[in-house]
Amino acid sequence: MTTESVLGLDGCRAGWVGALLTGGTGRPRIVVGRTVAEAVADVGAGTSLEVVGIDIPIGLPDASVRHADALARRAVPGKASSVFPTLTRAAYLASDRTTASAVNARLTGQKVGAQAFSLRAKVLEVDAWVRDEPGVEVLEVHPEVSFAAMAGAPLLPSKRAPEGVRVRLAALRTAGITPPRVTPGRGVGTDDVLDACAVAWTAARRAAGTSHSLPDPPEVFSDGIPAAIHV
Repeated sequence: MTTESVLGLDGCRAGWVGALLTGGTGRPRIVVGRTVAEAVADVGAGTSLEVVGIDIPIGLPDASVRHADALARRAVPGKASSVFPTLTRAAYLASDRTTASAVNARLTGQKVGAQAFSLRAKVLEVDAWVRDEPGVEVLEVHPEVSFAAMAGAPLLPSKRAPEGVRVRLAALRTAGITPPRVTPGRGVGTDDVLDACAVAWTAARRAAGTSHSLPDPPEVFSDGIPAAIHV
């Protein structure tokens, strides 16, 4: 028997953690993979994925900043710094931050910070996976934007602080999602699981036809991939 489900993915020390959600609510099943492909494969046979949401930039600009990032920052006042700028494709293809910063500054006028460049490997991994046509709809989702949408306001406490964990658990439970416990020692933190659950919530909204994108319609750069953050 096939079950229609959605998967929310977030990067973690182990690679990727996913929250597999069926029916839009309930307790997600957690999957972990060293790569995106492994995490999706870990969902297992007999489960038909309708949407995969992922917390990583999808659709890389050629010589500009993305409207998606600017709109996401506006959606989370007080948490705008959590939305890292997406670099140009040429900057991500640079092998070191110094080169990437020079390339990005030449193309957009913006240098590259350490946190933004630290996502390079995962950005390129997901870019290659999406361009290889994985056979499922893949959306870019930012957990803080999703949490703000489900709670009605940005969740200002740090996601790693006890109060931040508490308010994110409360938001998920209000949305009908009960996060599972985190298994210690797997390279997956509580904040990673909560973020994956928030991404799954947006993926479920997409499957139900109730989500929207920032911007709407998405931008499309030379890679031909729609660039938007979904909520």
